Amino acid sequence: MPATIALVDDDRNILTSVSIALQSEGFTVRVYSDGEAALKALIENPPDLAVLDIKMPKLDGMELLRRLREKSAVPTIFLTSKDDELDEALGLAMGADDYITKPFSQRLLIARIRAILRRSDARAQPEPEEESAPAEKIVRGRLAMDPARHRVQWAGKEVTLTVTEFLILEALAQRPGFVKSRDQLMDTAYQDDVYVDDRTIDSHIKRLRRKFRQVDSEFKAIETLYGVGYRFAEE
Repeated sequence: MPATIALVDDDRNILTSVSIALQSEGFTVRVYSDGEAALKALIENPPDLAVLDIKMPKLDGMELLRRLREKSAVPTIFLTSKDDELDEALGLAMGADDYITKPFSQRLLIARIRAILRRSDARAQPEPEEESAPAEKIVRGRLAMDPARHRVQWAGKEVTLTVTEFLILEALAQRPGFVKSRDQLMDTAYQDDVYVDDRTIDSHIKRLRRKFRQVDSEFKAIETLYGVGYRFAEE
């Protein structure tokens, strides 16, 4: 079945043009012109991915995403005219999987949608038993990751991650003590030659730390090596 994309934007021209582009690529599209109407629909009938504007009437995109993340981990892309680094970092910290600024290329948006959906589908679909064994669980000290079920625990407590966050953490945890550069983490999380700058990876790392510190205020397992990259420090 075609993937369903929800577009939330108060700009009718954006809704129309992006809807046409997505439908021409085979997607099913739902459109919402304000955050309040979108929130109820996204929770009650989740799409495969949501594209959210930030500046909207009634309920802005940041608050919409914050409330959505209380109920759902649906993959999300911010599509906005705001291009300040702080806005991007805040959007990613609140749970967005990606961030695209206006004016934008529809080809770029579609490429990023497909990349996120492929990663999401790969995590949701079990591997055929006759072709390959399920992905092995990763246990590193208090960290436990189950790639087949997209589940993460820290000291027995659940930590909810987006697909992008999961892939970055998995790359670090697979080889504890070894440094992964930002470029290597980009290749892991964005495997479709989609441009992502350094600050996006940094924002994902900050968001990962924040989520783990919600269950353990002393969490320090993801270390920064300034000018080099990041590594997972196994206890």
